[in-house]
Amino acid sequence: MVNKITVVGAGNVGATAAQRIAEKELARTVVMVDVAEGIPQGKGLDQWQSAPIEGFDSRVIGTNGYDETAGSDIVVITAGIARKPGMSRDDLLNTNAGIVKSVSEQIKKTSPNAIVIVVSNPLDVMCWVAKEATGFPRERVIGMAGVLDTARYRAFLATALDVSVRDIQAMVLGGHGDTMVPLISYTSVSGIPITQLMEKATLDAIVDRTRNGGAEIVKHLKTGSAYYAPSAGAVQMVEAIVNDQKRILPCSAWLEGEYGMQGLYLGVPVKLGRDGMERIVEVTLTDDERAALAKSADAVREPMSVVKL
Repeated sequence: MVNKITVVGAGNVGATAAQRIAEKELARTVVMVDVAEGIPQGKGLDQWQSAPIEGFDSRVIGTNGYDETAGSDIVVITAGIARKPGMSRDDLLNTNAGIVKSVSEQIKKTSPNAIVIVVSNPLDVMCWVAKEATGFPRERVIGMAGVLDTARYRAFLATALDVSVRDIQAMVLGGHGDTMVPLISYTSVSGIPITQLMEKATLDAIVDRTRNGGAEIVKHLKTGSAYYAPSAGAVQMVEAIVNDQKRILPCSAWLEGEYGMQGLYLGVPVKLGRDGMERIVEVTLTDDERAALAKSADAVREPMSVVKL
């Protein structure tokens, strides 16, 4: 347990993440910040009133300012407008870049030693905005994308094979978007290579569904986007950091030569511990996977060139 964790954004993703953090008792105080007056206060009070039933002692509070967040150990940024039907992640670029920049400047002032986990979309670019605005080292600004993409991939595989999700080992790298890269060569079920259990056509269809996992949910909801799985992904990263678990999870990290790339955020295997990103794990990729990762990197660099910081 740490002293304080702040979640910026009291929408569906942020509020659900705050509730999960409190229920796991990862911090003594969980602070929700949002510009909408009354929303974080009301949701925070509601969550705190669930504590006697759920049996947790993490105090949840809501606020419209950053004074209450001062000295946060971890800050999860979920703020931004949600994707609407027909809207690509890049359509969110300019609006959310301004929001994330403003939030990051506040974090720098009030919690200069915090580890920042970015959830706002378009994810990889927003990580870069947060890193630039805070001036924090890359170890303390990481993005939640690969955990979510991998969860979707594993869920679809479990459904197709009619097996437990817990027995599926997999990892999805690359940018958080249509060019993400599920690593088929590292996908297995209790150590059995997925290619021995599933025909290529079925596997290709699942990979495609994974890449469009968020859009599929948006299409169903009509007026909203995913939040149960994204919040769970963010909290898995928070838990790995708070408890110094040394988890190897796919996260969006700033590359400085790893995988032959530099100067951008991209989903790669990361070792997470109490100080944030402890290292990037470089794995051997097939030629097809390496080419797909390079293509995904190009898709991240393109919107970066449009953002003015």
